[in-house]
Amino acid sequence: MSIEIKISLNDGLYLKEPQESKLGRNIIKHSILMIDEFGFECFNFKKLAKEINSTEASIYRYFENKHLLLLFLVNWYWEWVSYLIKINTMNIDNPRKILKIIIHSFVSASKDNPGVIYVNESRLHNIVISEGMKAYHTKEVDKERSKGFFKSYENLVKSVSDIIKEINSDFKFPFALATNLFEMSNNQIYFAKHLPKLTDVSIDKDDVNQVEDMLNYFADKLLV
Repeated sequence: MSIEIKISLNDGLYLKEPQESKLGRNIIKHSILMIDEFGFECFNFKKLAKEINSTEASIYRYFENKHLLLLFLVNWYWEWVSYLIKINTMNIDNPRKILKIIIHSFVSASKDNPGVIYVNESRLHNIVISEGMKAYHTKEVDKERSKGFFKSYENLVKSVSDIIKEINSDFKFPFALATNLFEMSNNQIYFAKHLPKLTDVSIDKDDVNQVEDMLNYFADKLLV
């Protein structure tokens, strides 16, 4: 069963809001599936148009290029994680408990959400893990930051850093820890699946409990 959730994103990421039309939602849905299956380098609008029985011109009416489409998808995921954290921590006052819920949301966001018809959250999570850094490890990162394209990520990190400061107001690196908890959750899952000699955790199918335990261990040791 789907839940009608509208994720609001920076309107500079698109030319026409794709979540508001059938074609736009189809673009989102199938771009996620195709990027996950074939990789971002092999993905292009010509292949996407063929997949959805449309035209390249129609897709270009929504997105200027595939880089901005990737940025849109990654931003959607950042906002989705923020939404999950907000819902899952509602009416909870203990900051240590909140941080544990945040970490759980980081490593299992694709399982925790009830779904949106045009977004396969599990497949999108795969993209964030394997392709996400390509959205901001670019020559245009400073220009794109000035346009607010990474505000969703910055807001997510700030919300986590605020909880870290509540736990230990003397901790010197709350933003760095918040960022690293999120990035490590993705990197360690990727390493466990593809480069197991780069991590101490293992993943049985989609079970990410060891990653969650590791992140909680680091957080507990640092925030004494």
